Amino acid sequence: MANYVLVPGAGGSAWYWHRLVPELRRRGHQALAVALPAADDQAGLPEYAAAVVDATGGTPDPVLVAQSIAGFTAPQVCEKVAARMLILLNAMVPAPGETPGEWFASTAEARVRAQAEQAALEGKTVKEEFDVMDAFFHDVPADVTAEAMAQGEPVQSSTPMSQRWPLARWPQVPTRFLQGRDDRFFPPQFQRRLVRQRLGIDLDEMPGGHLVALSQPVQLADRLEGYLSGR
Repeated sequence: MANYVLVPGAGGSAWYWHRLVPELRRRGHQALAVALPAADDQAGLPEYAAAVVDATGGTPDPVLVAQSIAGFTAPQVCEKVAARMLILLNAMVPAPGETPGEWFASTAEARVRAQAEQAALEGKTVKEEFDVMDAFFHDVPADVTAEAMAQGEPVQSSTPMSQRWPLARWPQVPTRFLQGRDDRFFPPQFQRRLVRQRLGIDLDEMPGGHLVALSQPVQLADRLEGYLSGR
């Protein structure tokens, strides 16, 4: 049995994990979906990390799963909660002292090129204007997408975008990187090189786009279990 602590990306909504949580619990694990104070302009990276620590509530040996921009949050928490493992999911990998805004700027050229390559693989072209449905929900079931749209656009404060990642090194915890091979926002060909450069590991791939916990919860639960069993 494992204790999964699930940290969401932009918007900070615990709802993002609502299809994965029952899959993990059905397998006999504990699963806690964390909500972050993303709409609060007074909250940034330290407050997000504190929210995760508070949510764990002393849970022993938590396995942290970090989606997208939570790659800036979850590593701060690992040593504070004695994490068993950190699993990055379609995540941003920060460098010491880097802000999320700087991450987007420094990786822009490689990301845009990879997005074009990903679109070509799918027989399409990248849209000139950003389309949230095309980038994020293209593989999410229609009923789940409708539920997400009914909640309204998530509010994400810009505060953390200018805050520097405070760690001088990556935490001393086993780290895995799981990438949706159909991710149009952070395509695998972009992530593959960045993960190798910054973490010195190879990423693993599974079907699914950027919101893989919404589109592929069963397969994602299988992969998370596999990490702990050594598969």
